[in-house]
Amino acid sequence: MDVSFQLYSAREFTPWEGVLKRLAELGYTQVEGFGGNYEDPAAFRALLDANGLTMPSGHFFPMEQFETDLAKVINTAKTLGMERLFVPAVPPEQRVPDAAMWQDIASRLATIGAKVRDAGLRFGWHNHDFEFATCADGRLPMDILLEAAPSIEWEADIAWIVRGGQDPLAWIEKYASRITTAHVKDIAPDGECADEDGWADVGQGTMDWKGIMAALKGTGADLFVMEHDKPSDVDRFASRSIDAFRTF
Repeated sequence: MDVSFQLYSAREFTPWEGVLKRLAELGYTQVEGFGGNYEDPAAFRALLDANGLTMPSGHFFPMEQFETDLAKVINTAKTLGMERLFVPAVPPEQRVPDAAMWQDIASRLATIGAKVRDAGLRFGWHNHDFEFATCADGRLPMDILLEAAPSIEWEADIAWIVRGGQDPLAWIEKYASRITTAHVKDIAPDGECADEDGWADVGQGTMDWKGIMAALKGTGADLFVMEHDKPSDVDRFASRSIDAFRTF
């Protein structure tokens, strides 16, 4: 199975030439882009090509760029060879359980998604933990997004579901038809990896990734992205994680 790597994990370990070379050496065939890779899309595409890597997916933040400069977003994505584009978050002040606000965000996502698909690409949402805080009306923002924007895909960040206090297997079952991509990351045992915000290398933490992958393989997910939000050693993270993933 091809394995992807979210380049945000390596943002503090550039230059990118060295990062991409090492990822290819470790056996990664794909990477997922983020804003730090889009300054010169053609030049970055050349780096990918030189290392035999592809970038089938990418994060675009903030969401407003889809509304104010869609042509640039589409050009960036196509230059880099992307097929699926994800909005990875909202600004900090919007990370609150306000049902009306999330309903509006969902409406905007549905509109954006139609335009992105018209351009021949795919579009969806990537979650954190704030989408699982209960709104005053009892609903969860994640449900609102997926129900009010039924045409968007879900890139499920499984560890953030857990940090949101939810059962990932229940969410995988509930929205199996919506999950096309998944972030594979791990959570350190309580009190460990404090310098890494409590995240762990894949296979080194508390997540039951064998069970989770069995569930994900029963969905529409066909792209799996290794991620660590704050690794102290990106080489250690990248190598341990791909080795562990191959056993799931």
